Amino acid sequence: MLGLLAVAVLRAESVVVLGDSITAGYGLSAEQAYPALIATALAADPATARWRVVNAGVSGDTSAGGLRRIDWVLKAKPEVVVMALGANDGLRGLPVSALEANLRGIIAKVRAAGGRPLLIGMRMPKNLGPAYVSAFDAVYPRLATDLQVPLLPFLLDGIALDPALNQPDLIHPNAAGQQVLAKRITTWLIPLLVQP
Repeated sequence: MLGLLAVAVLRAESVVVLGDSITAGYGLSAEQAYPALIATALAADPATARWRVVNAGVSGDTSAGGLRRIDWVLKAKPEVVVMALGANDGLRGLPVSALEANLRGIIAKVRAAGGRPLLIGMRMPKNLGPAYVSAFDAVYPRLATDLQVPLLPFLLDGIALDPALNQPDLIHPNAAGQQVLAKRITTWLIPLLVQP
């Protein structure tokens, strides 16, 4: 009996990061993507060392793709799901109403499975037009307020369009940019991991 208890206590608890090419680490090795860097940071701290981080980033993914994949992701029974989706919705000009409905659906499924969501916001470049940009940017704060979900307001804050932190396409963070992302997300993630 004691052996089973020890196994249960030592079992690694899991965080799944659901995202697109930025999460997947486009153009980089798997070890350079921010989910792997978060895993390294958590492993270095005795208070969070039991947590395992799973990278569920898929290049090109939209919020609709995330909603289609979430049931499969939840089979791993993650305690926390980091949701970093929406950039491709915006860049493709997809309806903002669909983005919001998809994110609401993902949050509902995560909670129904007993997990806790962390929502990561995105913002769109101004050249997509003020009406679209304004509607897009309002989705994440509204979801956070309506559903009482912790929100990191903008994934690429201080990184977007900075040549020192991005690959030549100025869309995907380079290794240095991924390190900035990892530090930022870890700061938001730790309160979810250490609370009862």
